[in-house]
Amino acid sequence: MNVEKKELKVAALENGTVIDHIPSNQLFKVVSILGLEKCPNSITIGNNLASKKIGRKGIIKVADRFFKEDDLNKIALVAPEAQINIIRDYQVTEKRKVSLPDVVHGIIRCNNPKCITNNEPMETIFHVTDKVNIQVKCHYCERSVSKDEIEIC
Repeated sequence: MNVEKKELKVAALENGTVIDHIPSNQLFKVVSILGLEKCPNSITIGNNLASKKIGRKGIIKVADRFFKEDDLNKIALVAPEAQINIIRDYQVTEKRKVSLPDVVHGIIRCNNPKCITNNEPMETIFHVTDKVNIQVKCHYCERSVSKDEIEIC
């Protein structure tokens, strides 16, 4: 019996952004934070890939799109070890790690049901109080939220 081995081939990225070393269980939160579900560009997503650094990882390749640094840094909320690779002409021209900003606007839902942000149409604002253990505090009700409790809007 002749069994053909088929391989899935993913085209190399000519220009764009690669987000690597995303914990597998956080991959789709990163997609949500960056609004990729609305992105018209070609996107390649890999999940549960072997990683020497973190065991299992996710990776996202976005063709022909370069994100603002502030937007990429927001993913540090859920993927603090993520690495950003900028690709130009099929070459990695820049590598950097994400860095958690001091203030995060509009992507975290306050877990206090009485908070004004859950009862009025307004953008949430959270101040980062601990960048190492990832702890944030709501600007309006001052409720602290730990990394495990963060819910993306």
